[in-house]
Amino acid sequence: MVQTGPTRAGYDVTHRVRGVIARSKGAPVETTTILVPDPGPGEALVKVQACGVCHTDLHYREGGINDEFPFLLGHEASGIVESVGPDVTSVAPGDFVVLNWRAVCGTCRACKRGRPWYCFATHNATQPMTLEDGTPLSPALGIGAFAEKTLVAAGQCTKVDPAASPAAAGLLGCGVMAGLGAALNTGNVGRGDSVAVIGCGGVGNAAVAGARLAGASRIIAVDLDDRKLEWARGLGATHTVNGRTEDVVKAIQGLTDGNGADVVIEAVGRPETYRQAFYARDLAGTVVLVGVPTPEMRLELPLLDVFGRGGALKSSWYGDCLPERDFPLLVDLYLQGRLDLDAFVSETIPLDGVEAAFERMERGEVLRSVVEL
Repeated sequence: MVQTGPTRAGYDVTHRVRGVIARSKGAPVETTTILVPDPGPGEALVKVQACGVCHTDLHYREGGINDEFPFLLGHEASGIVESVGPDVTSVAPGDFVVLNWRAVCGTCRACKRGRPWYCFATHNATQPMTLEDGTPLSPALGIGAFAEKTLVAAGQCTKVDPAASPAAAGLLGCGVMAGLGAALNTGNVGRGDSVAVIGCGGVGNAAVAGARLAGASRIIAVDLDDRKLEWARGLGATHTVNGRTEDVVKAIQGLTDGNGADVVIEAVGRPETYRQAFYARDLAGTVVLVGVPTPEMRLELPLLDVFGRGGALKSSWYGDCLPERDFPLLVDLYLQGRLDLDAFVSETIPLDGVEAAFERMERGEVLRSVVEL
């Protein structure tokens, strides 16, 4: 830790810690020393305990989000609040928190309409974290948690029961919450509904778990990889369909009395799989897109089919979650044994294992690799 300049306590403390950065587009990530300032107004300093390796971090490394290199990667995290800014009352030093990238503002048009899960002006820390030479870092999703410590807006810290495993709880910070919320919040899955989930990676399998939690009577998991379909079985799928060997739409219809599913969750983000989801739903059913497409993708559907089939076509961003409402509830369900978050933790790795974890993720070998610090 280095100290520079006077502050309210006599010193402006900057914390010298290890972090994982993407220095340039497509280059392997590297572990290096970063400087993290003490929190100012509205901010919190968090000692990171665990952080999941998410596809979004890989998108940052590949320049798929923006070109504001260097990036401090990692965002799916939990940890202990170490210190807070002078005006912060929502969390305190010693609190166990899950970090989120939806720190609602309370004043935008969505918040004023009572829909804070759509907040259009979420908060991030205002002070930069930097490399040792002073180069500012762009923290992934405003968090940057592949680091021993990170600086965030206090609203990005959601206090949860400290009895939870840090590796499991931290996954609520992004992918697992996205999948759970696609079923519970966006899809509004209800008791007795039939649900199909297309794409059974981390997000898709979380949607399977969410559908089971909601009381769906039939949960159909669809993927090209039998290993992922087995994971889906373990998380609540009642039926599985391998899209390499079966017609996905006909298979889902055949498992739902010829009708199609009440809710189809597309967790791939491709036009081909979205089209399958569209035609695999029942009349007046719901399609939820939670898979993230790339900018060049285009979708073509007969407009008459869009009109004639009725129902709803929805997109789910972060599972339409409200962290302060959803994270504590889901952690409580985990501690009660009703939501198996541990099943998503395929392996734990050190901070310098992120690049190799990206490769395993790309090969579909893991649901989540989790960095433990």
